[in-house]
Amino acid sequence: MDTDDISTEAYRGILIEAEKFNHDLALQFGLIASSCKNEKEYLFKAKKSIKKIRELDKSDLSDMFFGLPPDKEHLLLTLKKILTNISDAGGNSKRNQL
Repeated sequence: MDTDDISTEAYRGILIEAEKFNHDLALQFGLIASSCKNEKEYLFKAKKSIKKIRELDKSDLSDMFFGLPPDKEHLLLTLKKILTNISDAGGNSKRNQL
């Protein structure tokens, strides 16, 4: 699937929100779409990715953000907002979970 196939609500809630924070974060969520069959899978994988990002140490964040790690507190707030947006887009209901 391509990011163009994501609903407007999910696109704004995930990709645009991530882009507001940092282009490299938006790239991470954009890459997820290429391995998904549909939006349901995309929302599931985006949530899973957020869990992993939250656990990264400074070195791993530096790698993810191409040598320029962001402020972790600001990153965590952005990820929390994206999780809320995923829930609002339908990524929290039983019918949308894999």
